[in-house]
Amino acid sequence: MPYPPRPQLRPRPEFVGTRDSAHPLLQRQLENFIVTAYREGRSLREVAELIDRSQTAVRRALDKHQVPRRPTGAPPLADG
Repeated sequence: MPYPPRPQLRPRPEFVGTRDSAHPLLQRQLENFIVTAYREGRSLREVAELIDRSQTAVRRALDKHQVPRRPTGAPPLADG
């Protein structure tokens, strides 16, 4: 039995259609959102979907602000 598809997040309204914009204020808003959302626990993929950008764009913003990235994959299960 195949897994059901994961839900895809819709971009936030303030970022829809802004992919080609290079306005400095928009860039600051994007970077602030990226850093905050990632620190709150969202994944690179989720943040990218919410801002309508690529995961690479999210990684670059995190690197620019020196935000350490979490390891890939799910956290290990605790022995129970």
